[in-house]
Amino acid sequence: MFNLHKSLGLTVLALAVVRLAWRLYAGAPIPMASIPRWQLLLARVTHWLLYGLIIAMPLSGWLFDSASGLRPLRWFELFQVPKLIAPNTGVREIARDAHGWIFWVLVLLILMHAGAALYHHYFVGDGTLRRMLPGRRMPPPSSNRNS
Repeated sequence: MFNLHKSLGLTVLALAVVRLAWRLYAGAPIPMASIPRWQLLLARVTHWLLYGLIIAMPLSGWLFDSASGLRPLRWFELFQVPKLIAPNTGVREIARDAHGWIFWVLVLLILMHAGAALYHHYFVGDGTLRRMLPGRRMPPPSSNRNS
């Protein structure tokens, strides 16, 4: 069961790196003019924290596994994943604790992010949630559909 957990974690790491690369290449969506500046800043900080933590979470798990000196990890039983470092009790403890703390901070940030999206959808009604959902092409915030 732990091999599945670790394999999924490494898959999340790879997907997060690809997503971050796409974000750096394509940029962020154009912000809506109706959103206050402080909310834009908070959203920007939250997004970068989410990217950082989504990458740090599997990295800390991989470091924990490596420092533990456990048997080699096989990604979905297909190939062996290299160890990041030799067995080290001190690093193992730090990586284990970091993995746990990152989890809880990530849960809190995800709940805050979802809460903000729902707030914008149900109380502000500004289309923020619709712009976030996949497959929904929204016109840029400055365009006028009636022209």
